[in-house]
Amino acid sequence: MPRRVLVIGSGPILIGQAAEFDYAGVQACLALRGEGVETILVNSNPATVMTDPDVGGTVLIGPLTLSYLTRVIEEHRPDALLPTLGGQTGLNLAVALDDAGVLDRYDVRVLGTPLAAVRAAEDRGGFRDLVIGIGEPVPESAVVESVEDGMRFVEHLHAPIVVRPAFTLGGGGGGFAHSPAEARERIAAGLKASPIGQVLVERSLLGWYEIEFEVLRDANDTTIAICGMENLDPMGVHTGDSIVVAPIQTLPDPLVQRLRRCALKIVRALQLEGGCNVQLAVAPDGADYRVIEVNPRVSRSSALASKATGYPIARMAALIALGRRLHEMPNPATGGNSAAFEPALDYVVVKLPRWPFDKFPTADRSLGIQMKATGEAMAIDREFGPALLKAIRSLEPRGGGWLWEDPAWGLSHRAPPDMARFLTPTDTRLWRMIALLRHDWADAATLAAVTGIAPWFTERLAELVEAEHSLIGSSLAEGKRAGFGDADIATVSGVPWAAVRRARVRSGIHPAYRRVDTCAGEFPAETPYFYSSYADAEVAPPAERRSVIVVGSGPIRIGQGIEFDYCSVRAAWAVREMGLDAVVINNNPETVSTDYDACTRLYFEPLDTESVLDVIDHERALTGAPPMVVLTFGGQTAIDLAKDLAYADVPIAGLSAEAIEITEDRERFALFLDGLGIAGPRGSLAADAAGLRRAIDALDGFPVIVRPSWVIGGRGIAVLRGAEDLREYLATDVGWPLRVDEMVPGIELDVDAICDGSEWSVPGILEQVDPPGVHSGDSVAVLPPQHVTRAVQERAAETAGRIALALGVRGILNVQMIASGDRIVVIEANPRASRTVPIVAKATGIDVVAAAVRCALGHTLAEAGMSVGLAADGPRVAVKAPVGSLWRLPGVSAELGPEMRSTGEVLGLALTAREATELALEAAAAHQG
Repeated sequence: MPRRVLVIGSGPILIGQAAEFDYAGVQACLALRGEGVETILVNSNPATVMTDPDVGGTVLIGPLTLSYLTRVIEEHRPDALLPTLGGQTGLNLAVALDDAGVLDRYDVRVLGTPLAAVRAAEDRGGFRDLVIGIGEPVPESAVVESVEDGMRFVEHLHAPIVVRPAFTLGGGGGGFAHSPAEARERIAAGLKASPIGQVLVERSLLGWYEIEFEVLRDANDTTIAICGMENLDPMGVHTGDSIVVAPIQTLPDPLVQRLRRCALKIVRALQLEGGCNVQLAVAPDGADYRVIEVNPRVSRSSALASKATGYPIARMAALIALGRRLHEMPNPATGGNSAAFEPALDYVVVKLPRWPFDKFPTADRSLGIQMKATGEAMAIDREFGPALLKAIRSLEPRGGGWLWEDPAWGLSHRAPPDMARFLTPTDTRLWRMIALLRHDWADAATLAAVTGIAPWFTERLAELVEAEHSLIGSSLAEGKRAGFGDADIATVSGVPWAAVRRARVRSGIHPAYRRVDTCAGEFPAETPYFYSSYADAEVAPPAERRSVIVVGSGPIRIGQGIEFDYCSVRAAWAVREMGLDAVVINNNPETVSTDYDACTRLYFEPLDTESVLDVIDHERALTGAPPMVVLTFGGQTAIDLAKDLAYADVPIAGLSAEAIEITEDRERFALFLDGLGIAGPRGSLAADAAGLRRAIDALDGFPVIVRPSWVIGGRGIAVLRGAEDLREYLATDVGWPLRVDEMVPGIELDVDAICDGSEWSVPGILEQVDPPGVHSGDSVAVLPPQHVTRAVQERAAETAGRIALALGVRGILNVQMIASGDRIVVIEANPRASRTVPIVAKATGIDVVAAAVRCALGHTLAEAGMSVGLAADGPRVAVKAPVGSLWRLPGVSAELGPEMRSTGEVLGLALTAREATELALEAAAAHQG
């Protein structure tokens, strides 16, 4: 067994490579360390749980580049390398280290899947030949390294083609082509995207059904299929942009078993050791299938399969890499039997993607084989319909959900003139199909014929629409069993949402909570992992300790990313350290927070008022005491629940609904600052376009900055520099009323304050390098500030502390302000953790979240291990640099402004600001598209 293992992370959050690799990395590091192995973790993303020393061991936050990793290997001399848990980034770097002779030079062996197998799986031609060699079918194809070679194959084929670049993630650089001109363009783009300049040009299977299997294999050749998953969208839509269902619903079992055997056969032929994703295409009549590709590593689908089944794929893959055998290890869910078993599901899982088009209305919303979603939500229920409805609620659609319908479609008056064009793959296709069924413009058979979606799915949609029509006149219990949320029932019935909940509670209509146990209830299991259902009940054992509920942040999106999962996990761990039961509610299958080992009990539920109140009621029944609820670590998603929870007399830890109202309402916050004698920007409230023009005139004209209330990630905020900007802004969906403020020159500061109700502490201040008007998430930032005197920093910290005390905050508060000379001007305050928290924690070594949790639950700063006032500067300088994925979103401007555009970030840590900046920029450059 190796003594010291190098683990490569995946870097910043990108479209196509997100939080699932933090989950995988955490599982791997904890599994390795549990076996007595020292881990050396290299990652550039500070917002991850894995980059905390109590998880990653020896943690090196630095660039994921060949040169940096070579220096790490030279200095730390690991015995082995585990590359298959860091996404495509980890695989590519492992191959690069091997090609450069670094692994041989320092005698570093690769654990788990051999690099020869990685090359065979990632090399399009080699994989095609291997699959053909074992007697399995592949689409007709050619591996090319030049545009002209590709065009010769296209001319020979005389059919639509798909281009798949080698060694890329998220379908990057790939796409379909229906004409020679399109083919030439696609091949050129794919060759450019591939790091080895190679693409596979293959016959298009557009419209075939897409099936995935997650497979584990050990060195003893024990090979098992953990989960079979079915993409609702047929071939042509990237699986990350598709609705995914588990277990497979529409194929007969003999065909499922045939596909499963094919997946196992491929993994054995590749001699993979660990986790692998196998993708297959099935002809709509079920008479034929083709092998598409494999990912010889854990992936987004691995995380989804782990959460869908309760089987921890990444953890088991790490143990397999150490040489452990599946039959020797116990079932990770039941604690008995053997890990060499295939999970059984007695429920249905539905995953829905979360796209960024609400932030970027000008983006091309069409979906293809190049992924565009930033995140995803997952739901579990006994049947497909209720699980789909729950998944829709988990996307947090403001003002819609299942019932949403774009008035521009005009379906209440007429059918769409071109059904095929209306139902082309976009982020709204599901709702378009629902609307067509609702208005009787199409039936299930028509939808299946036009979209290529399996008729079984369109029939289920039609059943849900029929159930929607029956909500009026049917019993409340029937509506809940069909899966409709209280808000949907209220909208259809024309009554307030609260009235539906009151009637339901008075009638004793409550969801039951069932356990995810990997074995369909056949064996006793203790997994603390639950989902709600209005179907069969399951009695949960009583809990002995009072619970604290940590509300998570849901699917990753621009402006609310992995940093909030980091905060939720650290909060749950802090609660457990205090001797209390840590309960997490979340619905993002990619994350560490939805690992049932991260808390005492996990509820996989929508983060809306209905589901959170139901879990609170259930926890109260389990423990005999009302649980405290922590909202400050789940981003805007959790904060938005405060008013409804307060109305229901739910105790919110460290925070009042009034404090949230003051900080989120721009006008109230301006008056609040005036009352404290704290300077804010000059400005006023505008309720309409005329008011906006008057407010601009009152500030002596442009430039101004406009800010709606209750937003995250700068949503709807804009800098108006002239009349043309004003006209363009008024043409958007403006969130009236909004605050119109002067542009204050100076240096923007991010201040995180922790307060215990009587004293405050500021562990660190970030200076934004970009000028005010650029969202802090898109700005390079440095800690400690380099261009602001210590006296001004002390004044900024004191200002944040005064605001926290005046709001009555116990816990954490983020304040954004501008240092304009010696003057401090406060822009806004967020009564929650922000994206700066993990950066401050990594730069200072202070467990910021644990201290905030302890204060929120009644401890003093001293008891939480915090000193009063602004902490002294540490020995290192931290520089954060943003990283974006806008190249994946055609039609989106890359121009920076007050609305956040980056998907992730990297960190440079060094003794000087110059060195830290160089490291941060090197790390960012490694991930630019």
